[in-house]
Amino acid sequence: MTLAITGASGQLGRLVADQLLATVDPSEVVLLTRDPAKLSDYADRGATVRAADFGQPEGLVDALAGVERMLLISTDVVGARLDGHRAAIEAAVKAGVRHVAYTSIPEPTEDNPSGVVPDHAATEDALRESGLSWTMLRNNLYAEMQVGTVEQAAASGQLFTNTGDGGAAYVTRDDVAAVAVGVLTGEGHEGQAYDVTGPAAVTATDLAALATKLAGRPIEVINVDDEAYEGGLVAAGVPEAFAPLLVSFGASIRLGKLARVTDVVERVGGRTPTALESLLS
Repeated sequence: MTLAITGASGQLGRLVADQLLATVDPSEVVLLTRDPAKLSDYADRGATVRAADFGQPEGLVDALAGVERMLLISTDVVGARLDGHRAAIEAAVKAGVRHVAYTSIPEPTEDNPSGVVPDHAATEDALRESGLSWTMLRNNLYAEMQVGTVEQAAASGQLFTNTGDGGAAYVTRDDVAAVAVGVLTGEGHEGQAYDVTGPAAVTATDLAALATKLAGRPIEVINVDDEAYEGGLVAAGVPEAFAPLLVSFGASIRLGKLARVTDVVERVGGRTPTALESLLS
């Protein structure tokens, strides 16, 4: 069986590729990237590396030739990635791909304020309407993104947040990759939407406790509204175009959209989910 990964030169793509090459014969793996030179080390390990650019859909069908299952990793251009995702799905249909797994987000519904929901919801719809067999990998927020938050709070003595009492089941990229490999290489995942989560829903109070342990002194949690939080992010150096997205993640957490904890990492990925605390030195 031939298995493909889009965006294979990205952080998640490389982790999936590493785990996949340790699971199946490298000759069965096709890695798609805009710049094949970035994956020359994987080519040396026996994987097939092909150029693929969602912005140039005319070449995608050839890039997917012979592929039976594909992991479609959502691109990082939030708000402007839907056309590319649709092009990849259409190319998969034309190339004869049978199954596509897509990296989405928990609860991609209209009442979820997360700024990434529209792209993910529309891509899920396109995949359902394509006639392809599919699996939605609804990954929680990455645990690695919280390390800086904890370290900054430990250094300053304060943790500013707009999440209120809400929690998020932060998951590591490595655990996300394990689930993706489980779906690509396993059976019985067709038509499933998996919430891929860490082992617990972590609140701002929990993050402050981790910062307290790191700093050896109490860390204060300061809850602010969305407007104040955005202003604080910009003042701290976060780009103005990116700050609203972070604010929307906090609002989503506050509303409980990321709190669900599942056994998907263990059941599909075959491993114990990684606790956020283990990422901190």
